[in-house]
Amino acid sequence: MLDRTFIGHEFNAYSVDVEKGKIKFFAKAIGEENPIYSDLAAAQEAGFKNIPAPPTFAMSLDMESPEFLPVLQLLDMDIARILHGSQEFEYPGCIYAGDTIKVSSKIIDMFDKKNGQLEFVLLEYSYTNQDNELVAKAVNSLVYRNA
Repeated sequence: MLDRTFIGHEFNAYSVDVEKGKIKFFAKAIGEENPIYSDLAAAQEAGFKNIPAPPTFAMSLDMESPEFLPVLQLLDMDIARILHGSQEFEYPGCIYAGDTIKVSSKIIDMFDKKNGQLEFVLLEYSYTNQDNELVAKAVNSLVYRNA
């Protein structure tokens, strides 16, 4: 069983510069063709101050962490037994090209199902811009197979 005393553990925060090219690449990867994600004039015409990041872009910032999935080391998890369960997003603001986003994360819950065969770790991510404005939040569930 995973050590549930780590519920509430906060990981080291880090910052990521959001480049226009990253937004354009992400939009292309998800099949988003709206020009607001690649053209400043189109973005401004639509009412944005700069090129906005498409929905779910924030999760790509998680991959910029200096450590790959630090929860693995903390909970001594075998990566071969992990599944991505779900991810939910909340957008109180907008991520733009040119922003510097601080990514903070913590373990908010752990529980098991199927008599401990499956354990779930819920991680909450907060994304704050250079003006200290919360622009996005996410909750990600990891499923750990014990059987």
